[in-house]
Amino acid sequence: MPLGLHRFQQTGHSHFVTFSCYRRQPNFRDPKACDLFLLTLESMRRRFNLQVYGYVVMPEHIHLLLSEPRTKTLADAIHYLKLSSSKRLRATPSRPTVAAFWQKRYYDFNLRNYRQFIEKLRYIHRNPVKRGLCAEPADWKWSSFRHYARREQLAVEIESEWTAQDREDQQRGPRPGSRVFLFPG
Repeated sequence: MPLGLHRFQQTGHSHFVTFSCYRRQPNFRDPKACDLFLLTLESMRRRFNLQVYGYVVMPEHIHLLLSEPRTKTLADAIHYLKLSSSKRLRATPSRPTVAAFWQKRYYDFNLRNYRQFIEKLRYIHRNPVKRGLCAEPADWKWSSFRHYARREQLAVEIESEWTAQDREDQQRGPRPGSRVFLFPG
């Protein structure tokens, strides 16, 4: 880690994380590359037992809104994500071989309150529109926006009020007074 750079991890805070492709190359122009990155992000979420609150895959960089892992550090999780995704993406036939896929460092901002959390989540979801990649946030397939707007299930499990409610409903079973529809077999 460079001198003077301090990361505040294992604080219990959520984190806004940004990292870029090497020399800001647009390595995510291909939809298949974006899809493959999201599969790797879901793998990281499971492996490090952390929560993903939001994400966007841009052509040359990534924004994430994450919890801290329960056992290891956020730096370990990001290292795994970058290493695994670059290995998977380099293995695809349409991907030209490059010396480096990612810039070495990443930007990490600790979110200390709900206002900061909402501010960063909105920034993530509006980024493709601001860059002119789509007209509306819901039009960008490689973002968590559709989970929040339409309750869609995405390639990456998003931790939200809906996800928590669904988990509770699964544990509790049907609510009293709710109808259960049985279809004849």
